Amino acid sequence: MSTCIFCEMPKDRMIDADEYMYVIRDGFPVTDGHTLLIPKRHAATWFDLNEIEHASANTLLHKHKKLLEKEDATITGFNIGMNCGEDAGQTVFHCHIHLIPRRKGDVEDPRGGVRWIIPSKADYWSAR
Repeated sequence: MSTCIFCEMPKDRMIDADEYMYVIRDGFPVTDGHTLLIPKRHAATWFDLNEIEHASANTLLHKHKKLLEKEDATITGFNIGMNCGEDAGQTVFHCHIHLIPRRKGDVEDPRGGVRWIIPSKADYWSAR
């Protein structure tokens, strides 16, 4: 049986925590400041969390958005994402929420945001 990297996270990687969730910087960041929020209880996806864990995640998302903005004035937006299930791209089957800071000009045309998961569906504004 394989081990879960998020169940065995070293405490020195954690930048914040509460009773239900902990926070780390992503080991393979998409942008500077890319942050992960991870439930302490092993749960495969967002849909397996309980209401208290959802509330904890929401509180920590808001907190770390503000902290990132305070430490880096170049941040002008965020993507928040989760991969729930293998067919959605999940490779670590322990729920984790991505908080990804965005900056003006980090891509040529940011329109469509998370819609780029399926590239043929992303450019919906040109199809009108």
